[in-house]
Amino acid sequence: MTTLDVFTLTAADGLRIAVTNAGAAWTSCRVPVNGASREVLLGYQAPVDYLRQPGYLGAIVGRYANRIAGASFELDGQRFALQANEGEHQLHGGAGGFHRKLWTVGSHTEDALELALVSPDGDQGFPGELSVRAIYRVQPPLTVTVTLEATTTAPTLVNLSSHAYFNLDGDAADIRGHRLQIAADRYLPVRADLIPTGEQADVAGTPFDFRTPRRLGDALAALAETGAAPACHDHCWLAGGATLQSGDGRLTLDLRSNQPGLQFYAGEFLPRTPDRQGRPHAAHAGLALEPQALPDSPHHPEWPQRDAVLRPGQTYRHQITYRFLPT
Repeated sequence: MTTLDVFTLTAADGLRIAVTNAGAAWTSCRVPVNGASREVLLGYQAPVDYLRQPGYLGAIVGRYANRIAGASFELDGQRFALQANEGEHQLHGGAGGFHRKLWTVGSHTEDALELALVSPDGDQGFPGELSVRAIYRVQPPLTVTVTLEATTTAPTLVNLSSHAYFNLDGDAADIRGHRLQIAADRYLPVRADLIPTGEQADVAGTPFDFRTPRRLGDALAALAETGAAPACHDHCWLAGGATLQSGDGRLTLDLRSNQPGLQFYAGEFLPRTPDRQGRPHAAHAGLALEPQALPDSPHHPEWPQRDAVLRPGQTYRHQITYRFLPT
């Protein structure tokens, strides 16, 4: 029987992370900065909190990260009804998605952890039995790699991501002083319910232009001034990575992925979730950078980016690299 646990990984340069098999969640990340160990990840008080959390903190989300409109899709001429968990839509694989599963430990060494999960045919409405692996690894120079793999017994959708929330200043402040750069010319505008409109819009002249490093407080204020709904940053950019600098300028995170999209969420609704002391997080206490396939891609066959369909005999593989750069 699989038991709930937390596993520590340590690299020779002092980088130290913790991962729980509850939701395969990344629970802690301590980075050496100017001789001190800085916690840069939001987390909960106890491992069991990750199985009942509302905020996806640190979890591996799936089968389909982000939103699928109408909680349904068609594949090979057959329609599949999914479990809706955000109004009429499905978010992050449904209420019983991978963030709520207890994963099996495959192996654990000083610097690596492998977790596994079997999602049965029909899980949250998705076809095919899906076998999933999540591999966390730490290595110099101050690098965390998350590798996500999956195979299926029937054609299905797969879009896995890490939903880690970062605050590179630690507990000292919120993320509005951080500077974010996303080297993307286009992003996906969304409706008020956060479903993509279908347009792949130019970022130029919009609050979504992060082609040069931009202070997040300024970006959030610019978005609020437009009066647009939703008045939050929870959008996907057509990018394979991002660079984030702490408000104090002492730490930079360079994120890279082999997926076509990057969801940036500025943590407007974090007060709904407790912190490690059991208190509600402040709004913007952290931000999520989620590499992934494009949200709602099953309903947009016109998009030129690759789809999220996985078939028997194929292996889904998503690798995310987080490199920390103290200054």
